[in-house]
Amino acid sequence: MHQVCRATALAAVALTSTEAFVTSPHSVARAGLPATRAATFVATARPTRATRLFAAEDDDAQDNEIARLQQMAAKLRAEAASLEADKAKQLADAAEKAFNRFDLNSDGEVSLSELKTGLEKELKTEISEKRVKELLEAFDTSGDGALQLDEFVTVDRFRNQLESLAREEKRLAAEAEQESKRQEQEALLAEAKLEFLNEKEPTMTDKVVSVLPYLFPLMDGLQYGRFLLGADDAGSNPFLVVLALLYTLYRSIPFSGFVAFFALNFLAGNPSLNRLVRFNMQQAIFLDIALFFPSLFVGLGGLIAGAAGSPTSAVAGEIFSDAVFGTLLLTLAYCAGSSLFGKEPDSIPLISAAVKDRMPTIDMFDDEGRFVPREFRNEDEENKSDDKDKK
Repeated sequence: MHQVCRATALAAVALTSTEAFVTSPHSVARAGLPATRAATFVATARPTRATRLFAAEDDDAQDNEIARLQQMAAKLRAEAASLEADKAKQLADAAEKAFNRFDLNSDGEVSLSELKTGLEKELKTEISEKRVKELLEAFDTSGDGALQLDEFVTVDRFRNQLESLAREEKRLAAEAEQESKRQEQEALLAEAKLEFLNEKEPTMTDKVVSVLPYLFPLMDGLQYGRFLLGADDAGSNPFLVVLALLYTLYRSIPFSGFVAFFALNFLAGNPSLNRLVRFNMQQAIFLDIALFFPSLFVGLGGLIAGAAGSPTSAVAGEIFSDAVFGTLLLTLAYCAGSSLFGKEPDSIPLISAAVKDRMPTIDMFDDEGRFVPREFRNEDEENKSDDKDKK
């Protein structure tokens, strides 16, 4: 027990002593420590010392490597700076030599004509004055119209700038050519659209044909002119005779009003017809529809007056009918006169504006030149808007 305590004390002293890391089995034996425990102690102590020594050596090696790399980097930077300085000096010398060659009158600056002469001599090619002026403006930092020594560059720089200007000019020329082709295509497309819609100036035939649709509201409006046309001397008027024959023929056709309505509506949607003809077809339909309202007004007025116990007089009804028929004749006369002069009769209140809204226009063509009616175009725009909102 005494020997174990003594060995333990010796081990503690050895850990704090430098000699502990080189302790031999013989010294331990002299201390009275058993041989087995001494061997174990020595084997344990030696790796600990070696590990610490190796770690210290690694740290020193890393520090030395970092210092060496930093020294090499500083040396490389110094060499690069020296090379840059040498290159800048060479370029400055070359620019000065070129400046002296270009400065023919030795006035300390290179003018536009001197620059042109010098470049043509150096590059052995003819350069336009416009290109030389662009070149001078690119390097003339002072803006005095000439190049001083500090603004002058080497011939290679001038050559590179000329090539850059040439490339830019080619690019702009290509873009201008593309723009010209695009405008030409747009012009052809616009011409095709106008051809499709036939919005050309109406011919004399178009002018005459454009008047015929107004016979439709005239026939339906003759009911309001029964008092004026039923006079005793009406038979002696050739105009009224022709009108009566037309009315008789019109009424002899079953459902003549519906037939005329659908026929005009169908033909008005044909874009190959002249715009004036299509416009008058649409306006004739609207005028015929408008004739329904006076009849409705008379019917409602009669009912109200009858309910009030004071029926309308025949004179009042006759005056109202004559007024409606007279207004119709004036309107039709305006439409016929304007159409014969080749002008759209578009000044009828409410009706003409509604007709214009129904007329196909160039904006009804899509980007690919296909004709899309307004109602379908609005549906497509609404669908696109809904899809965008969903996204």
